[in-house]
Amino acid sequence: MSTLPTSDAQRQDRTMLYVWAIAFATLAFHVYFNNRYGYFRDEFDYMSCGDHLQWGYVDQPPLIPFLLHFCRLLLGDSLRAIRFIPALASSLLIVQTAVLARELGGRRYAILLSAVCALVCPQYLSNGSLLGTNCLEPNLWMGCAYFAILAIKRANPRYWIWFGVIAGLGLEEKYSVAIFGFGIFVGLLLTPQRRLLLNQWIWLGGLAAFLVFLPNLLWNIHNHWPFAELMHNIRAEGRDVIYGPVGFFIQQVLDINPLLAPIWLTGLFALLFSTRLKPYRLLGWSYLVSYFVFFVQHGKNYYLSPIYPMLLAAGAVTLEAALDRQNEDRPERRPRLRRRWLKRAIVVTLLVNGAYLTPIVIPVFSPERFMAYTRTLPFQLPVTEHFGRHSPLPQWYSDQFGWKEIADEAVVAWNRIPADQRSDCGIFAQDYGQAGAIEFFDRKLGLPWVLSGDRTYWLWGPRGYSGNCLIVAGDDRQSLEQLFGEVEFVGISAENPWAMESQIGFHICRKPKFGTLQDLWPQLKHWR
Repeated sequence: MSTLPTSDAQRQDRTMLYVWAIAFATLAFHVYFNNRYGYFRDEFDYMSCGDHLQWGYVDQPPLIPFLLHFCRLLLGDSLRAIRFIPALASSLLIVQTAVLARELGGRRYAILLSAVCALVCPQYLSNGSLLGTNCLEPNLWMGCAYFAILAIKRANPRYWIWFGVIAGLGLEEKYSVAIFGFGIFVGLLLTPQRRLLLNQWIWLGGLAAFLVFLPNLLWNIHNHWPFAELMHNIRAEGRDVIYGPVGFFIQQVLDINPLLAPIWLTGLFALLFSTRLKPYRLLGWSYLVSYFVFFVQHGKNYYLSPIYPMLLAAGAVTLEAALDRQNEDRPERRPRLRRRWLKRAIVVTLLVNGAYLTPIVIPVFSPERFMAYTRTLPFQLPVTEHFGRHSPLPQWYSDQFGWKEIADEAVVAWNRIPADQRSDCGIFAQDYGQAGAIEFFDRKLGLPWVLSGDRTYWLWGPRGYSGNCLIVAGDDRQSLEQLFGEVEFVGISAENPWAMESQIGFHICRKPKFGTLQDLWPQLKHWR
């Protein structure tokens, strides 16, 4: 294996110090702005799941709730504490992208450019501002890509073991990494690297992935594949926005940043066709396979976003080589200066553009100022679910409002319950957002764990409550009177003009007509 001259290696090491500085600055940026609005709907779900650690949940594998559980023990429950994991992951992705560029043969400019590309990508900035299964996904996908590159570059198949370990962790974080793994497998079949399939280490890597994933697999089998049922119900309901071929591609361009499209497209074509990156052609095929699968399966537009850092790295390496080749062809001073300024202009343009687009995904503005800002954009913000079309703010912002108002109204209802009845009075919410918000804000006030038929709450069951007394959030009186002989209206949660969740009513229900709550529970299942 060839090595770089000492001076080149030292210059690359210095450049990596700049990359780390960018990553630390990004982390500080996220930590500063991550408490501007409120807790996101899904964050309540992760916290509730983290309070009940197990090997799986209806809507997700266990890794994020597991990490969040210990993060809360160390850092507390503030917004900055809850979002420290995504902030850290998004910042480290900048370093990972630069490392990929270096391993693909890039020198100083390619390393720096790839880091800047990862920095200004709206999707990765968004991942750093909210806790979700998306936040670690690019890190894990690119961890797999990194060890695949090392296995090929260093002719050391033992790296496939680490590929398998990271893939297994990816499956414990979000199942979509299986699509990327399938793409890598197809890429191996379609390139000269297919000979690796005859090596024991790649199959041992597959075994490692299986063993890491096995606890969640057994949980899914034991619970009759709840995630598959949930996905089937969501598709049957038609909740997600489905794009055609052109629309899906346009969404990829918007999610990754339109100015980055020439770079990642260059990287894709280089991986597929260039002689320099021929050993890594399987990565190009893995993108095409993943793109095709997500499109055919009507995946959301951001499902493919974890794969782009490797394309950005490959594009940066190819662009650097093209610019340096022109300098070599025309060594006189003036063209060399022009190329140097062109390199700087590309980086500066990306940084300015990234700063302009940042308010889309990071709450640097107040809601009022954000609405004014969106009117300056030359495009409409994407909508991923139909129920978000009429929200005043995009869903990723509006779902951070209104939850404290719901929790406050739950306290009003709870205070109406006599003290001697509280031990058998449960609180029932319609979805995991309402349930998680009431738990998070009100458990410290003495309110009980919340019941719901939504997602994993349904698997947790009625928690021993008889149903003789039940506070119900978000249901109408007419429906409740079919189940209870006595229904008392408490009130409606206060209005928040920016909230996705509209005002919901609270009722105290007694004298059940259905027997016990355990008898009614199968009918309360709500997975969609």
